[in-house]
Amino acid sequence: MFFVGIRNAAYAVLVVVFSVVFTTQATSETDTSFRDVIAQEQLALNTVADGRLQRLVSEPVKQSDKVSFSKTWVDAQPVASGDEQWRCLSEALYFEARGESVKGQFAVAEVILNRVESGRFPSTPCGVIKQGTGKKYQCQFTYTCDGYKEVIREPQAYERVSKVARAALDGVAPELTNGATNYHTTAVRPKWSRVYTKTASIGVHIFYRDNYRATSVSTQSNP
Repeated sequence: MFFVGIRNAAYAVLVVVFSVVFTTQATSETDTSFRDVIAQEQLALNTVADGRLQRLVSEPVKQSDKVSFSKTWVDAQPVASGDEQWRCLSEALYFEARGESVKGQFAVAEVILNRVESGRFPSTPCGVIKQGTGKKYQCQFTYTCDGYKEVIREPQAYERVSKVARAALDGVAPELTNGATNYHTTAVRPKWSRVYTKTASIGVHIFYRDNYRATSVSTQSNP
């Protein structure tokens, strides 16, 4: 009986030891798996533009602040102000879309902000707008590289588009272009328009969403 007791005790010890080993191994595997998941999440977050993350954690826009795509609504808004990114977007809307309807101006602003968020363009409005600037007619927005000085000669038009830029940056406007990252006027038909996905037509602009099949197609001088 003495030896039987020793054998049973030894068996009990082995059970405890193996239990600890297996538990430690399972915990280690769980920790490794958890670290892998965290690393993947961090990698995914690194590809998201700061602007999108900011909107995800921001308070939702009140319904009363929603946009009405009319000059009456724009004129009723307070004088707009902001940082360099707001100024870049205001300038782009002035030179690219001041003759468009309010809805068309919002659509152009949306394209610029879609590029900011896409991960395939610079991560700020100024970066997107000035991309390629330096060589004549080799930029994304022609007014930035056509060799002419940008002079704002219509202050009322600029005041209006600056309000549109402010509202677009604040995320007030509903989506208009279904994720468009490119557009052109109805007066032209650039090569990339044959392979990009058409998403909307607003005023004199036709909007497109780029795709990976078209990455080799140049979009220079034609947003």
